[in-house]
Amino acid sequence: MNQQSNFDVYLKPTFFIDSDSPTIQEYSRDICRGVKSRQDKAIALYYRVRDDIRYDPYHFEDNQNFIRASAVLKRKAGYCVAKAVLLAAVARAQSIPARLGFADVRNHLVTKRLRDMMDTDLFIYHGYVELYLAGQWVKATPAFNGSLCSHFNVKPLEFDGIHDSIFHEFDTLGQRHMEYVNDRGIHADLPFDKIHAAFKKYYPRIFEINRHQDPKAFTREALTENAPGKDVSPEI
Repeated sequence: MNQQSNFDVYLKPTFFIDSDSPTIQEYSRDICRGVKSRQDKAIALYYRVRDDIRYDPYHFEDNQNFIRASAVLKRKAGYCVAKAVLLAAVARAQSIPARLGFADVRNHLVTKRLRDMMDTDLFIYHGYVELYLAGQWVKATPAFNGSLCSHFNVKPLEFDGIHDSIFHEFDTLGQRHMEYVNDRGIHADLPFDKIHAAFKKYYPRIFEINRHQDPKAFTREALTENAPGKDVSPEI
């Protein structure tokens, strides 16, 4: 099998990474308009997905259509896996090989409500993306939008198209932020059944309580908990 054949699987649209969707195609073209190099396109795509799509760790559904890249784009909100699926889709739409990576992580910066619902700070199947740029696979994690990071005193993850961008070990106050504890491997498409079976096992309460969760709720919780007494606008 030649090298191009090896990359074909990371360039083709799939059910979840629906890079051939008209909305995905239009979104990726808009982001990359006037951008010449593949590396610069990847950087532009990363930042737009990171900050255009609100991080929402509460909303899960037993519906495969819910986590398709085009659905995430339309909703403008999603958890780490959903945002990784979207980044992979817009990258493939620009002929950049992209694949999904997953790992179990300990996230020490969660809101009290989310921690109580999960009964743990272990996030299984945390999602990121690997992009093939300048002869190497580079990791990129678009999960946490910049405004949310500011509420947690965490610098947003930056991406230069050269170095891996997967987590900040410490926050701006020097406290531990995130630890990767178990590698779940690399995938050409979303292993939906495996992820949802694991979520149902480890986090059953999220499915029961948060199907119709307000996507802005987590941001408001973060801001309230990290700025006690501050009046938090319902628009946040």
